[in-house]
Amino acid sequence: METPVRKIIHIDMDAFFASVEQRDRPELRGVPVIVGGSAERRGVVSTCSYEARAFGVHSAMPMKTAQRLCPNAVFLPGDYAKYRAVSETIRAIFHEYTDLVEPVSIDEAYLDVTENRMRNPSATRLAREIQRRIFEETRLTASAGVSYNKFLAKVASDLRKPAGLSVIRPDQAAAFLDSLPVEKFHGIGRVSAAKLQSINVRTGHDLRQLDLTVLSALFGKIGVFYYNIVRGIDNRKVDPQEERKSIGKETTFAEDCSDPRRLRILIRTLSLKVARLLQARALAGKTVTVKVRYENFQTVTRSTSFHRPTCDGAEIGAIALELAARTEWDKRPVRLLGVTVSNFPDPGESEENIQLEFDFTYDR
Repeated sequence: METPVRKIIHIDMDAFFASVEQRDRPELRGVPVIVGGSAERRGVVSTCSYEARAFGVHSAMPMKTAQRLCPNAVFLPGDYAKYRAVSETIRAIFHEYTDLVEPVSIDEAYLDVTENRMRNPSATRLAREIQRRIFEETRLTASAGVSYNKFLAKVASDLRKPAGLSVIRPDQAAAFLDSLPVEKFHGIGRVSAAKLQSINVRTGHDLRQLDLTVLSALFGKIGVFYYNIVRGIDNRKVDPQEERKSIGKETTFAEDCSDPRRLRILIRTLSLKVARLLQARALAGKTVTVKVRYENFQTVTRSTSFHRPTCDGAEIGAIALELAARTEWDKRPVRLLGVTVSNFPDPGESEENIQLEFDFTYDR
């Protein structure tokens, strides 16, 4: 018996943090709004309104650059509690349609509606209805992508922002992917796209000419993923998994490192990246852990916990450096470094005991 084609919806809120601020403060509507960290603390843009994007501002841009491009914008820090509350309202809407909801971050999610509570066979109609419900209940817009797998649904949701809806049917996928620039493939980052373009691979059609051996040689394991997605193959299920228990980043050196300055820079960089991941998921943790693996593969970890949860990159970095100083990382060659934040407060934990920071101090 033939397996039915899956019906996947990807919902992505439009300029989420900035849109929430514009909704709640009428004087901000129609003007450039940039939400992010302090320029003095190496902060970056988390989200900006579409008015700010017209000036070339985009997420993950250093705040100093955003200030130069759009000096008349309204610059705001993030309000964790408010964004989290709105996100929970939106997720509740999703669960009215299906149990198979996979949050990707605070402002986006995948929904498998192959079988759904509404018994509606049309994923496109369901996506439109979900967009309408979100707007009615939050006064915010969302973009939606509909397709038969997660990769294509994600790509589709980016095609008609803001408030758009795009559908990629199975019979359309090959032609669509052939014409798509490689930098538009979700999962192909800036560095990989530049590497492909350097060998004159500029579109999906070009990418499809590279066999698996070549892609694996160029990119390692991720080359298999590239080989599949350019052919419209993505068998990942929509996984309504439990909330993550920790968020971390680590790096393995191509050659063992004995340069203390380089190691300190890497600790700060990893900490900033972890902070960005925490902020994208509206999480803050009370425990920071550093992992150090020496040249002989011996691995040590050092952790510390504190009363107030944080998702501030500079603070995580300072704590991580203190933890690293309790290892032999400055005396022995280091093979791997990692930074992890965990111990997230329960949603019902008293606000009196928690002061969340949401400073977006992340550098790429």
